[in-house]
Amino acid sequence: MPSRASTSRTGLSTILGNLAWLLGGKGFGAVCSIVYLAVLSRSLGIKDFGHFSLIFGTGQALVAIAGFQTWQTMVRFGAQAVHEQNWQRFGRLAWFCGAIDAGGALLGSLVAYIIYFGFAELLELNERYVAMAFAFNCALLWARVTTPIGIVRVLGRFDIATYVEAIVPTGRLLAAFGIMFAGANVGRFLAAWAAIELISAAAYWIAAWRLAPQAMRKEHFGTFGKAMRENPGVGRFFGITYASSTLDALYKQGPLLAVGYFLGTSAAGVYRLADQLAQGFGKLSQLLSRAIYPEFAHARVAADIGDFRKLVSQVTVIAGVGGVTVTLAALAFGEDLLGLIGGEDFARGGVVLIPLAIGAAFDLASASYEPVLHSTGRPSYPLIARSLAAVVLIASIVAFAGFGPVGIGWAVALGMACSYLAMSFAVFVVLRRDRAA
Repeated sequence: MPSRASTSRTGLSTILGNLAWLLGGKGFGAVCSIVYLAVLSRSLGIKDFGHFSLIFGTGQALVAIAGFQTWQTMVRFGAQAVHEQNWQRFGRLAWFCGAIDAGGALLGSLVAYIIYFGFAELLELNERYVAMAFAFNCALLWARVTTPIGIVRVLGRFDIATYVEAIVPTGRLLAAFGIMFAGANVGRFLAAWAAIELISAAAYWIAAWRLAPQAMRKEHFGTFGKAMRENPGVGRFFGITYASSTLDALYKQGPLLAVGYFLGTSAAGVYRLADQLAQGFGKLSQLLSRAIYPEFAHARVAADIGDFRKLVSQVTVIAGVGGVTVTLAALAFGEDLLGLIGGEDFARGGVVLIPLAIGAAFDLASASYEPVLHSTGRPSYPLIARSLAAVVLIASIVAFAGFGPVGIGWAVALGMACSYLAMSFAVFVVLRRDRAA
């Protein structure tokens, strides 16, 4: 039997191995995204880039509102089935999550229809963009189903995930240059982005099917009641992670939509480019969380609390160092990058980037917290923390909107700081209680 120290090292090395695959893919994706963002912003201009940003941001918000983050459910409840090699149980859970994904996409498409054909004027969208925006959002909703992502991750195949996820940045890069030479307009970029998202989703389903063919058999479909009985607490987990992801969408897309509502599409374009760059600096938080999540779920099944606490401490230190690095990098190079990517019209977004980068640093520093709380059976704690932070964010947006996009940026930073403090306290309490038990 492995010692505690070797178990902890194994857990950390697995996380670092997962992270290496993710960083390899995302590093490539980051380079591609800088290039295609430059093509997008320069070829569309500040006004049309603002339109594109608002449509894309609304789509991402709808994905979060209508989606149920089924990948987390697959990892949280599928880890036990994988550990036991119980592929029948794993398959029933996969089909159950897939059905939840499909229901969410249908609901989201209905909401998108209501938004774009009933309230498009609130987004200040040109009338000629309404139909294409609706079609794009529907495509995004169906492409962003996450069950196959969870299957690939819980099986530990981050190498395959890297290859599949490279489809999106590669496709966007090629499409951006093609559209630039053919004649850039919002509709062509939306159509290309939608097609690429759908191709990536299909590739993820194919990968999941090939990795777990015995689980994905058709006879496991429709046994939703049994899936719920085999995974007690899955319904509550769905509800909590859904609410948490909706609040996360409020952080990620709400400020952009607020800029569009209060300040117009041109300001939204400037904010969007700064936000994209800040999220690029802070992307490591999502990658670290994805690398951590399966390992923490397996560790709580296979390891004792001492090994688990040591693993959490190691990862938290890494995340904290990353948060400081993100802030320093954004302060040193952010403004120059904005000018290089978007040109003179977007260079004024440099002051907006500073608070957004600080917010991204808080997000990165807390990357290990949600996986810890989920794996220890406290999924409601991140929800409570995000709810408190959402109140701070909304109040700050209302208070600071008069200062322009930079005011919205500081509202985001305050909201992220509140989330970090609340999550830190929750993890401290949980690990202390579990150790005492």
